[in-house]
Amino acid sequence: MQLVNRWLRFSLFLVLVLLLSSPALAGAKYTFKVATIAPEGSIWTKRFHDFVSEVGEKTNGEIGFKIYAGGIMGDDRAMYRKMQIGQLHGGGFTMTGIGSVVPDFRVMGIPFLFQSYDEVDKVTAGLQKYFHAAFAKKGLELIAMTEVGFVYSMSTAPISTLQQLQHSKTWAPEGDPISIAYLDTLGITPIPLSIPDVLTSLQTGMVETVFNSLYGAIVLQWFTKTVYISDIPFGYAYGTFLLDRKKFSRLPENYRKLIKSTAKKHFDQLIQDTRTSNRESRQVLLDNGVSLVVPDPIDARKLIEKRDETVRRMGNKAFSKQSYELTLKLLEDFRSRTAKKSSQ
Repeated sequence: MQLVNRWLRFSLFLVLVLLLSSPALAGAKYTFKVATIAPEGSIWTKRFHDFVSEVGEKTNGEIGFKIYAGGIMGDDRAMYRKMQIGQLHGGGFTMTGIGSVVPDFRVMGIPFLFQSYDEVDKVTAGLQKYFHAAFAKKGLELIAMTEVGFVYSMSTAPISTLQQLQHSKTWAPEGDPISIAYLDTLGITPIPLSIPDVLTSLQTGMVETVFNSLYGAIVLQWFTKTVYISDIPFGYAYGTFLLDRKKFSRLPENYRKLIKSTAKKHFDQLIQDTRTSNRESRQVLLDNGVSLVVPDPIDARKLIEKRDETVRRMGNKAFSKQSYELTLKLLEDFRSRTAKKSSQ
């Protein structure tokens, strides 16, 4: 019986790999193997498949993509290592995972930095050229930005005060110096784990508090254990779709432009899809027994105040002073113009 079970699991794995492979690969002149930790069936992989289909159609099948979703190729760091040896040619990366390669890409992940998606959009647009150049130096081509959205503190027990948070076993993304430094500033020693390890750690009690978007908590099934959500955005999470720069540069110029323009179309829509899914997920979570916890107002202000202290403590360890100052300038300029318009 054990042998049968093993054979069934292996067969299912092979079927999954085949299903994730683009049908346009047969006869493709240029093939890109890309991976992501996003689960198959999520809005992220659905939109990526739409992108792949359009590129294949417009190039008469000359460009094909083989997609490995759901963490089959490991976490972000494992995916990047596979790119370095040619086993992969690209992937969808989180800001945390690829931040170990391009630290400045982390800069928008500072807790409590943004107050709205309008601010996010303005700063993201202003940082595009900066990010593109930073990735290029590492042999990576920035194809598109992706988004997880505003993330919240989620826990197995209700948390409304800083003291309660300090007594909880709190997760931090492995390799994320910003989250680790921020939690340390709050008097918390976090437990670093890769994203694929979080659900198991919640199930075993190794961690009790995690951070995710509302939609992300559903697709990764974290909400089955974290039935309490502090109703205040903790920060903003995002990612990027990257390709190996050398392989990308070998494409004819018209194909390079096509990939970029098609990616912009689909990934811009993906961001809107993600925001819609996050809005709708709030009610879905409530319908499934999750409770929203209102944080103590005084402690909420403390959490925001600790942001600047964290940045000072980190110095240039997590991201450069240049990227931070550029981000703040873009944000302050937008807020100034917005305030001026509202006062007129």
